[in-house]
Amino acid sequence: MASVNRFIQFNNETIDTKMLYRMEMLAGALADAPYLKVTTRKLIEFRPTESSVSVSVFWRHRTKYTEQQGYLSDVYLLSAGFWRNFGLSAWKDLIAEQSPVSSLRRQLLLCAEEFRLSEKIIKERPGTAAAFAVREQVYREYHQDQFNQNLKKGFLADAFLNAAYLSLRDIETEMDNEWGAVLLIWKGLFDARSTADSAAIVEQMTGRLEYLLKNDMVHTYYTFGDAADKAPPFHYHEGIEAEKTEEQEEIETIEEWFNTWHRENEMTDTPAMEFELERGDSQLATGGREEAGADEVKQTGRGDSSGDHLEDNDEEDREMESGPKKAGGKFGRANEQVVYHEQRLLAHVDHSRQIADWRRKQAPYVRALLKELKKRITQRHQDYRANLNAGRLSKNLLPLALEERPKPFYRKSAPSKELDAVFCLLIDGSASMVDKLDETKQAVLLFHDVLRGLGIPHEIVLFYEDAYEASDTEQPNYFEWMHKFEDGMRDHAQEIVSFEAHEDNRDGFAIRWMTDRVKRRREKHRFLLVFSDGEPSAYNYAENGVVDTANSVAEAKKEGVELLHLFLSSEPITEEQAAFYRMMYGNKSVSADSLEHFVDQTLRLLKRTLHLVIQSG
Repeated sequence: MASVNRFIQFNNETIDTKMLYRMEMLAGALADAPYLKVTTRKLIEFRPTESSVSVSVFWRHRTKYTEQQGYLSDVYLLSAGFWRNFGLSAWKDLIAEQSPVSSLRRQLLLCAEEFRLSEKIIKERPGTAAAFAVREQVYREYHQDQFNQNLKKGFLADAFLNAAYLSLRDIETEMDNEWGAVLLIWKGLFDARSTADSAAIVEQMTGRLEYLLKNDMVHTYYTFGDAADKAPPFHYHEGIEAEKTEEQEEIETIEEWFNTWHRENEMTDTPAMEFELERGDSQLATGGREEAGADEVKQTGRGDSSGDHLEDNDEEDREMESGPKKAGGKFGRANEQVVYHEQRLLAHVDHSRQIADWRRKQAPYVRALLKELKKRITQRHQDYRANLNAGRLSKNLLPLALEERPKPFYRKSAPSKELDAVFCLLIDGSASMVDKLDETKQAVLLFHDVLRGLGIPHEIVLFYEDAYEASDTEQPNYFEWMHKFEDGMRDHAQEIVSFEAHEDNRDGFAIRWMTDRVKRRREKHRFLLVFSDGEPSAYNYAENGVVDTANSVAEAKKEGVELLHLFLSSEPITEEQAAFYRMMYGNKSVSADSLEHFVDQTLRLLKRTLHLVIQSG
């Protein structure tokens, strides 16, 4: 798990996950594409291979209002402008032609289209005018500054692009005299109605630009993203050979381009599955499927039970859980390529002496907490009381006639109820936990003992990703149970003391996986605790991992699961770190200032949570 304190301080950027989530929802709604993801890059881009569009980090480090309006204008342009109104054919034709000023030609066309589409969006959606007004003001100042710098450095192609942007806003530059004829052609964009019109104007300017300029552009102010002629791969198998001859239809818009990639990504595994269904399993005997029944049984299954599992069934339980499963789109788009394994954590070494020593140290705290909580629970039990001013009316109404101030009411005894709660504990199993294992194990053991003492069902799981086996197509993740709901109040201290640190951690995926399990429980109060020592870190899970984790926390809350985060650190937490975890977990993130205080903080967190359960019970 990577630390929040990165080596290069000016690269220590954290993204506003809530803002990015809102932008993603907006982009999906405007483009009518729920699958569309929004990421951040240097410039706005289209990336159909990842089903994503990118807003520009150009808006960072500005006032909050400017930053928000800038990102909004990016989203409007990408999903309400370019999405359906940018002609890919005209774009492909222009970039296919070789020229000494090819980069300038491409960027001029994108600049022209941004201008045309901005005007179109504002006309169709007047509510977007404020965002585009901020965009134009900021970019006007930016291009004026860049024009002066490029002119001084002799980057004439770059300076011309800056001048071209400004000329569309009626701002004159030093180039207007010498380059007036070219800029006059450029102003024909006010009458452009399509990408083909914009491309035609750029083509008109090309000859004069090649004559006036010796070099192409140095900087990049506009980029498109993935190559527009990059078609998705198609997977064939013997069962669909007839489809090979079908010609692919011409893609005209970015929407069609993205939809083609999206459909192909969804169907990646389908042909193989269809082949199995159509042709059957090649390993079956020649005599047909009936002969398969003669094979010996390789695996048996049994029904689920809410009670304790028998010892002799544990090995079978582990064997059945170990089979890999595909996440697909069930646990978030950032985790579509995840393959996960669920298994019991085995204790291969006897840790009885270590467990006894830790429990001896923790015993006073556990006893005190259990005594206090049970006392609070008992206080909710009220014995039968008579002669009250309010309550149930007694059958003996004689005091009403004989006494001056009668008290004919009573209260029945209220039986003490068990705590209607369930707890889940997710433990980060990344490599950075290696120097914190003993303290974490003690805290988890305390968690286990307190909940067993109160008879509260709970689950304890270690999660991690295998970094060495992870690739673009498959990211293996593992969940190792130390204690399951079905285990009741059995003692699993041996398993708790046996867990080890591994490689990476995919927090958002783990939270969704556990939420999916706990939301099925019928208890009134459902809690999910996450023990971690840093930010999410896994394959292709850097910045999008932070967003994915924040989204998973919001989704858990919608499912009625209260999520708490305990940050484990060997040093005092900084304000930057605290803000980072609040961004992902809201105000439900607490930290331990040192490893020695981790057990104390766990005890305090449990105590506060259980008090709330008792009060609302």
